[in-house]
Amino acid sequence: MSRIETLEGALRRANRLVALVLGVALVGTVLFVLIDVIGRKTGWGSLGGSDEISGYVMAAVASWGLSCALLDRAHVRIDLVRQKLGATGQGLMDIFAMIVTNGVVLLIAYQCWPVLQKSLERGSRANTPLETPLWIPQGIWFAGWAWFALSATVLSLIGLAYFARGKRAQLANTIGLGSELDQ
Repeated sequence: MSRIETLEGALRRANRLVALVLGVALVGTVLFVLIDVIGRKTGWGSLGGSDEISGYVMAAVASWGLSCALLDRAHVRIDLVRQKLGATGQGLMDIFAMIVTNGVVLLIAYQCWPVLQKSLERGSRANTPLETPLWIPQGIWFAGWAWFALSATVLSLIGLAYFARGKRAQLANTIGLGSELDQ
């Protein structure tokens, strides 16, 4: 197994672990909200903060989940031109798409940092009954975008390495369309 395949395998395993943690967080959030709603309806009282906490969990799941979707090739791509090209042309389109995705994600992650930085500097808290220190959910949110940026960068480099070595099948399986066209 080559170093590229080892790196790709490690990235895939890490993202599967991320997906598992996200799934557990979502199930936990659903249970928390369900218990809160039942408690309010039956007169047992509210646990409080279920709306706030579920919002934080959704932001975290969104930012971290994007990387999982990238590795599973689940992001939407339009392939009108790509499907008419040969293997080399498709490989170039796949690399182009990954590099553009990578650039956008790096920009977003870069722009997320000042949000977290200001909350840290100011000691900002949520204007809610929980008064959550905002650096906690924002830190998790930022880390998700940073992970997405790292994953996109690594996949771009893996794609370039496969292309340079003429490994078109591995390139298509790594960053190509996640559709039946590549099968």
